[in-house]
Amino acid sequence: MSAENPASREVPEDNRFKVWRQTRPFWAGLFTFIGGIPIAYLPYGDLRLGNITLAMQTTAGSTALILGVLLITLGLTMWFQPIVRIFAGVAAIVLGLVSIPVSNFGGFGIGFLCALIGGGMSIAWAPAHPVEEAGETEDGGEPEVSAEAGAVLTAGLPEQRGPEHHATDKTIDANGGRNSAG
Repeated sequence: MSAENPASREVPEDNRFKVWRQTRPFWAGLFTFIGGIPIAYLPYGDLRLGNITLAMQTTAGSTALILGVLLITLGLTMWFQPIVRIFAGVAAIVLGLVSIPVSNFGGFGIGFLCALIGGGMSIAWAPAHPVEEAGETEDGGEPEVSAEAGAVLTAGLPEQRGPEHHATDKTIDANGGRNSAG
């Protein structure tokens, strides 16, 4: 995002973070970022209970560190490059799954679950459509829908036929149960 972005000049100072957060998979990046921390840290950490020290080090400690750093990087990528959110989400899920055997069961399940949730949220996130300002009509009713907006609204719906049309085996629509290619 550049300093010359026109949206940054129009938004009040207190809402800039909110606008920034809503234009990218923020929560997906946060979960992925948080998931990378226990995966990277726990193979190197020690737990002290009084005079007893429990070393949680594994033989694959460097691999766990790489997985954790990659998850942290993917979380930041989701924030600052939302165009690659699908790739980052799939990579976060795969790295979370790989962390199970490599990094103390995926950071004792915490990092694993956060990486899976963040990756799934990143894949599912889609940018919002731009909001058009709704103009009021003269009669005070609902605003008219333009031809383009009507076409977009009905694009996914099949054409509706009236009650007078009955498809039987004698009509052209039935065609004896066969389809023609052409």
